[in-house]
Amino acid sequence: MNESELGARFETERPRLLAIAGRILGSPVGAEDVVQEAWLRLGGSISTGSTPEGPDNVAAWLTTAVTRLCLDQLRSRRHVQPTDELPEEPDPAAGPEADAILADRVDAAMLVVLHTLSPIERVAFVLHDLFGVPFDEVAATLGRSDAAVRQLASRARRRLRGADLEAERREHGAVVDAFLDAARGGDLPRLLSLLAPDVALHADQAGAAMGADVRVGQEAVADRFNGARGAMPVTVDGWANAAWVHHREVKVAFLFTVVDGLITDIDMVADGASLELMDISGTSNPNTGHSTDAN
Repeated sequence: MNESELGARFETERPRLLAIAGRILGSPVGAEDVVQEAWLRLGGSISTGSTPEGPDNVAAWLTTAVTRLCLDQLRSRRHVQPTDELPEEPDPAAGPEADAILADRVDAAMLVVLHTLSPIERVAFVLHDLFGVPFDEVAATLGRSDAAVRQLASRARRRLRGADLEAERREHGAVVDAFLDAARGGDLPRLLSLLAPDVALHADQAGAAMGADVRVGQEAVADRFNGARGAMPVTVDGWANAAWVHHREVKVAFLFTVVDGLITDIDMVADGASLELMDISGTSNPNTGHSTDAN
């Protein structure tokens, strides 16, 4: 596409992009800035020869760009607070003006609740549940598997319904810790007992370039991790996971999906841009190894 065609497509997508960014950030002004930055990046793709072709590809490219820019902003906010107070409760008999105030109140209430989610949960929920973006497209945007994104959106829904996820967080952490202990100790029976029968190990393109491959089934996944000592426990977006850390820099993240006490999916993420989207903590003790058997 040439610049004129890209400009026309951008204007077509602009209202949707503003709505997505506004929901994620909770700020119309912030949404305008993000969408404008996405347009500048799309224009810059012409000079690099990486311009997406076709209307659908441009729409997906812009959605990814806006989403990642929003995540960058959310990550930079240590404590995100709602920007507006809720409007006063309107008089039910006040007519159209009251309807508008009530609509604003519903939007504001949703914003308050969205602030309780982690940035990555917030993005998964907004894209899929509010804007109907398919899980596979959300997964591509966030650099995670479909299963991982489905779990993020599910957690967000339960949190929005008022569920306390602390018990689930503790169970998740116990399963991941037990798996890592069994892997380091070469305890194959214990590894197998922690994996679902159809467990899958996914690797992104960067991980595949490092020699990782897709593995499905308990034995295949357990064999890949059995005896591995390179991965250290970390928290990613507040949940227990693992990472290969070299000189205090995360090179690979291993993201675990746990359902009913069993690991159903493991995402191996090595792409730098995807790693930057994650809030990873617990890496202050550098890994002494320079490789991991799980790669």
